[in-house]
Amino acid sequence: PGEMLLVDTNRKLIFFDEEIKSNVASKMDYVSIIRNNRLKFSDLHASTVSKEIISKEKLLEKQKAFGYTMEDLRMILKPMAENGGEPIGSMGNDTPLAVLSNKPQLLFNYFRQLFAQVTNPPIDPIREGIVMSLMNFLGTQEDILNTKALNNKYILIDSPIIGNEEMDQLKSLRNEDFMSTVIPITFKADSGVNGFKNALELICERALQRVAEGYNIIILSDAKVDSYEAAIPSLLAVSAVHHYLIEKKQRSKISILIEAGDVRETTHFALLNAYGASAINPYLAIETVKDLSKKRLISCTEDDSVASYLKASSKGLAKILSKMGICTTQSYHGAQIFEIIGINDETVNKYFGGTPTRIGGIGVEEIAKEVLIRHTSAYNNLRQNNTDLEVGGLYKWRKTGEFHLFNPETIYRLQQSVRVGDYSKFKEYTTLIDDQSQNLTTIRSMFEFHNLNPIPLDEVEPESEIIKRFCSGAMSIGSISKEAHETIAIAMNRLGAKSNSGEGGEDPARLSTINDVDNRNSAVKQVASARFGVTIDYLSSADELQIKVSQGAKPGEGGHLPGKKVNEYIGKIRHSVPGIDLISPPPHHDIYSIEDLAQLIFDLKNANPSARISVKLVAENGVGTVAAGVTKAHADLIIISGHDGGTGASPLSSIRNAGIPWEIGLSETHQVLLLNNLRSRVRLQTDGQLKTGRDVVVACLLGAEEFGFATTLLVTLGCVMLRHCQNNNCEMGVATQSEELRKNFCGKPEYVMNFMRFIAREVRENMASLGFRTINEMVGRVDKLKVNKNIGHWKAKMLDLSNILYRPDVPKRITPYCSQNQDHGLEGSMDFKLIQQSQSFFKDRKKVTGSFEIKNLHRTVGTMLSGEIAKAFPNERFADDMINFKFFGSAGQSFGAFGIKGLTLELEGDANDYVAKGLSGAKIIIRKPREAEYGKSIIAGNTILYGATQGSVYINGIVGERFCVRNSGAEAVVEGVGNHGCEYMTDGFVVILGAVGRNFAAGMSGGTAVILDIDNNLESMCNHELVLVEKPTLENLKKVKKMITDHFQYTQSIVAKEVLENWAYYKNKFSRVIPVTYKEITEKNDNETKVS
Repeated sequence: PGEMLLVDTNRKLIFFDEEIKSNVASKMDYVSIIRNNRLKFSDLHASTVSKEIISKEKLLEKQKAFGYTMEDLRMILKPMAENGGEPIGSMGNDTPLAVLSNKPQLLFNYFRQLFAQVTNPPIDPIREGIVMSLMNFLGTQEDILNTKALNNKYILIDSPIIGNEEMDQLKSLRNEDFMSTVIPITFKADSGVNGFKNALELICERALQRVAEGYNIIILSDAKVDSYEAAIPSLLAVSAVHHYLIEKKQRSKISILIEAGDVRETTHFALLNAYGASAINPYLAIETVKDLSKKRLISCTEDDSVASYLKASSKGLAKILSKMGICTTQSYHGAQIFEIIGINDETVNKYFGGTPTRIGGIGVEEIAKEVLIRHTSAYNNLRQNNTDLEVGGLYKWRKTGEFHLFNPETIYRLQQSVRVGDYSKFKEYTTLIDDQSQNLTTIRSMFEFHNLNPIPLDEVEPESEIIKRFCSGAMSIGSISKEAHETIAIAMNRLGAKSNSGEGGEDPARLSTINDVDNRNSAVKQVASARFGVTIDYLSSADELQIKVSQGAKPGEGGHLPGKKVNEYIGKIRHSVPGIDLISPPPHHDIYSIEDLAQLIFDLKNANPSARISVKLVAENGVGTVAAGVTKAHADLIIISGHDGGTGASPLSSIRNAGIPWEIGLSETHQVLLLNNLRSRVRLQTDGQLKTGRDVVVACLLGAEEFGFATTLLVTLGCVMLRHCQNNNCEMGVATQSEELRKNFCGKPEYVMNFMRFIAREVRENMASLGFRTINEMVGRVDKLKVNKNIGHWKAKMLDLSNILYRPDVPKRITPYCSQNQDHGLEGSMDFKLIQQSQSFFKDRKKVTGSFEIKNLHRTVGTMLSGEIAKAFPNERFADDMINFKFFGSAGQSFGAFGIKGLTLELEGDANDYVAKGLSGAKIIIRKPREAEYGKSIIAGNTILYGATQGSVYINGIVGERFCVRNSGAEAVVEGVGNHGCEYMTDGFVVILGAVGRNFAAGMSGGTAVILDIDNNLESMCNHELVLVEKPTLENLKKVKKMITDHFQYTQSIVAKEVLENWAYYKNKFSRVIPVTYKEITEKNDNETKVS
């Protein structure tokens, strides 16, 4: 795959990939060309003395002019400068969209990151850094097919984000290869909006003129801002020049650089790079970091603080690239991987051409007005000797800061109402939330109901039926406390609603409800990328299995639970050793395409045929198309999450800048499914800051049938939105694993139940006024909504919400809600034969054997059988080989997936991807056909033992990539693996009798791998971030020999035979890969055991 083939029909010759490339590569000495023309900063003959851009007395002035707040300094710049990483926050975002805010906004805030979900995988920029690069090139970019262009010199920079000294060097370039020029991006503040527009046009014209004059580096700079000169937003200036030069066909002749005072966060850097900037100098942020260090507000030197800040910014940029599955800034540069919320088509087409914008909004005049409001306010304050920066209040509620829907008053009223069970008090709360006339926050707040056709309340379906459509959001045990998690489950089960386990697994004691006074079993079991706790028992105990593709707080990203939060209880549930870090990959490693998703849905349906399978997506441009594919992949339910949801820890840049409101994503999804006659096959659910019955009704009118609540449930249980859940120090005992703090938890199931009943009551009241008797009647009835014409907000009134309220004209036979079941194609499953063959085991617990021919169309073999055993014998485990089936041929995907203990599957032949996925105790044996003459062979595909928790696998050959990814306890013997082996592994023991691919043990925080390192190249193939490569212990070698002996017994492996017959030689060729922290913890535990 990916190779070239050239057929020369004249000479009747065929040229293969290597020959074609060698022929091209040998035509010129490319190595010398690159070496002679590639320059770094150290090679530049330019001034290296940094000039102070901002004097001390001007620093505050510029900070105010560019909208810096105390929150920016304390919560953004300080953590970046101290820790070299992105700042983390919690509890989502309940502040207004930029276009709805009463406060002047930076232009950056109108843009939202796009991210990959289902159609292609995001990348882990940390554990898979070998494929990531932030390198960029400055200078003229000529046609690469023109040999003259090969002699062009260029400047190589390691990251597009550069310091003040580097920018100073670039400003000084004046030689035959590089000519730089600075173009100010300011305008006279007293010239108003017209002055802003004229200056923007002039900047573009000057850039074109400089290109004609021979300059090949243009530096756009707002450094001259003062009381007379206001800055044009750096993003607007960069993109305007970028598109103008493209239009004039001059863009490749220059590099655009930006020296900007408004840029300070990772999303700002990504935006500038995506809209044309090759290098970005955040001069004001750097000077601010230096000042914080001088004042000892940062615990390191000025130089170290700046270096850490730039490092954090670059790491954040890499993460934003990786969310879309992009590896290099050269691919990202100019790619405009964003969408816009709140800027009109005319402005976007002229300055940000090609960027999706769907609800209209402000134009250049309003952008200029926001700049002038901020600039005027800054200098007026300074004239009045007001030297304090504004408080901010974006990330945490502050009295004079940005508006939050959850503020002290709304939190108090909600908690009081549910604690005393007083609906009138609850109405006081919902009035505060729903009436956003003075503080518009959400798109739904701009709608009002119309075409009312009231009916008697007693004609509307009862609260109990409406509540069945309510679900708790996915909150893992680990992110919230055991008490909070179980309280929610008990409440939802009492009501007949659904609670969601989240991605952290669930205590096995909760899965069986036999001895429970209250049912603590979560009806919805989530299957996320890390597969924490995903066993066959977990899957078979669910009413719904939810595949979490994305989450609202940080779509396109993975997760990281620090070892300090992994106590004995969490470690047990997640099948890991307490104290070690637990990492969730950004992608599901068995979902790289829509076809892969279909396979996972099929796997889960086999594991639990009675459960419905749902897929969680996050609203973004194109989510409707993705949802159509998910429906065709046979999902029973699709969740559209809004950008503002998310209770867990996330980078602040993701909380604020990724995803879009569910109102847009939900309406798009509903419309696409209707237009493609798919709506009747799938249910739609939405979540993301649903707080009132009115929110639920609007969601239903836009197309949802079910509704998820998360943040609000935690508030009912005592959360007061301190927003530091990530620190494990929640004083209310809601989001902590601290035993001491958990004693403070005061929540009760009754509080959650009261809230859900109040929501259902409010929904009924709205249904009666609108004239709907059932939820199904109300789904998709956008004709009952209209935009409130009395909105006087100077920005909000410019929005065009007609696309959201569009109702497709489809035949009446197409129902606007789910009216039929998906066909999952289980009837052709081989497992029906296996179950029939196993009847004596089910009836009398007798041993069972059997032999079957298998073809690659036979997928997920053994999974349905395992699920039936788990249901028939809950909490019971059987001895190995109670059921032993042999297969001959080529197995399809997911052979032995979620196989239960007591089951043995032997395959003579080969297998496709995902063998032993989620293995739960079974034994899987794959050997080459006995008549085959080859020795080492590729015998099984990629992603074997993904998320396995128990059991063993013996494979007589080489396998593909990501072997044992997220293995949590299984043992395996294999004779060679591809790239990324043992990635994210947290427990288990692996023996590899052959070579490993690149990036072995990346993110491996637990378990042990022993490799037969004949070629002595394991060190170069390993990712050493978390692991040691060393000689195995005597205990290890004893275990290895036993596993190889078993491997030979099961497979008759030639390799195993050679190693065993010459053990004295080969035992010295083994190397052990073991995580540092895991080694320390296990050795400590072993010592304590010996002492006791």
